[in-house]
Amino acid sequence: MEDMDLDGPDVVKKSRKKSDTVVPVKLTGKSRLTFNCHPGVKCFTACCSNVNIALPPYDLMRIKKRLGITTAEFLKKYGEIEILEKTLLPIVTLRMGDDEKRSCPFVTPKGCTIYEDRPNICRYYPVGMATLRKQGAEKGKDEFYFMVKEDHCKGFEEEKQWTIDEWRADQQADLYDEMNRGWMEVLIKKKSFGQHEFPDRKNELFFKVSTDLDYFRMFVFESSFLDIFEVPAEQIEKMRTDDVELLKFSYEWLKHALFAEETMELRDNEEVTKRKTKIEAAFTKRKAESGKK
Repeated sequence: MEDMDLDGPDVVKKSRKKSDTVVPVKLTGKSRLTFNCHPGVKCFTACCSNVNIALPPYDLMRIKKRLGITTAEFLKKYGEIEILEKTLLPIVTLRMGDDEKRSCPFVTPKGCTIYEDRPNICRYYPVGMATLRKQGAEKGKDEFYFMVKEDHCKGFEEEKQWTIDEWRADQQADLYDEMNRGWMEVLIKKKSFGQHEFPDRKNELFFKVSTDLDYFRMFVFESSFLDIFEVPAEQIEKMRTDDVELLKFSYEWLKHALFAEETMELRDNEEVTKRKTKIEAAFTKRKAESGKK
């Protein structure tokens, strides 16, 4: 038996409308499509409403920077917090307007006001990515592309032709995929655990680190973090001012903090010894309390 996960791993998606049709043809990067979207197309911006758009860390970072606001300000005005069904992890989604169409807050009749920094899900459209695999199997995955066609979309009537690779390059989808890959790896890892919830502190840690780089930068540079973990001096200096460098580092930290993966190297000093002793004491206490029940 085989499962198909749409939009790559089915841990995070853009919800589709009832009018959407997934064309049942497996495509590759060399497959061709005829499509174009511009203000002259009759349906221009019609696809920018009544959708559920997840915002991975890089997408969120780009939009916040463009707007010049903090994570807290973004969440208050534009964001929602959603628990992903397959991972039970909290993520940020874009809040649609309260008008009849549930329009994207950044779209006007003239187009997207944050177009250069729009989410990756918007960049992919009308292309989707899927993984076909045998149920329960980790090997033999078959990744491919597919086409999504909405009844109202006139972009397919345009004459512009692309290969899917050309379309993705034009939309900078590869950049966004690369920058969010570490985050996706965390989601996939959590998904493999099945429907088991993390403790609240781990959920909070995941959410804060993956949404608020200002918080994570403070955590790294204004705590005992660098006394505990060995981080190359050159990387430390980059992370002080470079959000992209800090974002990549945050993925490695999350893998260590959430799954105890050996992505971080501990220093050999008194601070680390204290930390290990504290962890071992807490583990012994929990084990003893469990034995009394």
